[in-house]
Amino acid sequence: MRHLIRGRRTGPALVAAAVATATVAACSNGSSGAGPGTSAPPATSSAAAPATTSAPAPKPSPTRTYPLSTAPRTVPAVQEHTPARGPGWSPGPDAGIVIAPGSEALADEARLLAGELQVAYRGEAAAGPGDVQLALGGSGAPESYTLTASGGRVRITGPDEAGVFYGTRTVKQAVRSAGVVPEGVIRDRPAKPQRGLMVDIARKHFTAGWIEARIRELADLKLNQIGLHFSDDQGFRIASDTHPEVVSAQHLTKAEVRRIIALARSLHVTVVPEIDSPGHLGAVLRAHPGLRLLNVQGTPRQGAIDISKPESARLVDELLREYAALFPGAWFHVGADEYQALTVRDPAASYPQLASAAARKYGPSATVRDLAEGWLNDRAAVVRAAGKTAKAWNDGFFRGGTVSADRRIEVEYWTGKEIGARPPEEYLAEGRKVVNLNDEYLYYVLGEPNQFTYPTGRRIYEEWTPRVLRGSTAVPARYDAQILGGTFAVWCDLSGAQTQAQVAAGIRLPLAATSQKLWDARQPALSWERFRALADEVRG
Repeated sequence: MRHLIRGRRTGPALVAAAVATATVAACSNGSSGAGPGTSAPPATSSAAAPATTSAPAPKPSPTRTYPLSTAPRTVPAVQEHTPARGPGWSPGPDAGIVIAPGSEALADEARLLAGELQVAYRGEAAAGPGDVQLALGGSGAPESYTLTASGGRVRITGPDEAGVFYGTRTVKQAVRSAGVVPEGVIRDRPAKPQRGLMVDIARKHFTAGWIEARIRELADLKLNQIGLHFSDDQGFRIASDTHPEVVSAQHLTKAEVRRIIALARSLHVTVVPEIDSPGHLGAVLRAHPGLRLLNVQGTPRQGAIDISKPESARLVDELLREYAALFPGAWFHVGADEYQALTVRDPAASYPQLASAAARKYGPSATVRDLAEGWLNDRAAVVRAAGKTAKAWNDGFFRGGTVSADRRIEVEYWTGKEIGARPPEEYLAEGRKVVNLNDEYLYYVLGEPNQFTYPTGRRIYEEWTPRVLRGSTAVPARYDAQILGGTFAVWCDLSGAQTQAQVAAGIRLPLAATSQKLWDARQPALSWERFRALADEVRG
């Protein structure tokens, strides 16, 4: 049946052909295939007819039966499927998408599914034969849903809009992969609340259309975040009203950003902006050279801002407030990694102005690290005042010292290779919440510099889990609840190494594998080869 579906027919005609094929196959010789169909039991006869009667006894009509259904074939796989006997549901010519009373908030989800399946959208109405009904309700976990396929109908319920939306993704993929939503009940929810992709749009300009295409891809994979790293040494890629002088020639307009955000919100994807500081500010500092960090010989360090100057904080905070107002999501990434003042042997000797500022602000025992940690806390406070949770890279959190990073800042753990590397268990033992961006598996770095190699979906699928934060060894299970999820990251260190289209093609299977392991961290049921084939079938 699957081979027939992969022809040029689409919509109801495609599905009708698939269901007809399944029915014929199951009617032959008591088939017990995995898909829905029919089988005729051997004929039975009543008591023998009297000898005087020449006409044969009538045979009973065949009774239609169905094998037990199997779980739908989707990426990511559903967590739980209770099988049942029945034909399942297919989007036939009379099918429609309806909304249960009191669930008007699901209109966008219903219209989207109706368009994807090429069936009618009927709004708030009673579910008729062949319909899919969407409903808010229940007390499940956030983003969870229950999908029931029975009697030729489907009902998707969830406690929030996101959960019901993910139920519609299951319907869409089940129809794509097999032509039918199998009979039975699906109870599904993600293992981790944060599941995403981060794109470095600072070093390489990506068009709004490319970003929107990735958002649609994320939504179908039940991933719910996209990070935009839009400020770095090479470029500042979103228009600014407060500081237009820092913006690169190639950039996204605010109208384009609002369009991206609107699409993302409709697909339950949150856009997370990032302005990295106090390092990686080269594009900003080209317009403000007086704020560059100079060492004792007067030599500037690339991308580093002088955090001893009040004007530095004022500039960065104006940008943070401007973009916190533009992006409505719950998070703002404030960077904090690779501050060049901390990569020298003796920061106080090389940068005496920083050492003096640390002592003035935090006391005579404070160090340059304390000043940098205080900078992180101050920037986190700015975005928190705007209603955001701050995120920061793990190498901006230091052990000991006079100043400690605020515990409310989420740690984005990417590497154990930084100077003074701290294992992930240290952050977790401090009670911090961590997001996994393990550079061994989840870093797609254009041009493969610094011994990076392009990650493969197979390695992620077969080896990685959210608890594998550094290298290939998982942290103890007792820390699982503190690991909020994971993010696959695209970095554009050698921006010309790949085109936009090549990046999209290169990350497709790694993203699919990441989605599977963030939705369900258990050992997948399918082999990699079968998963890869399925990922091709359901992509839309």
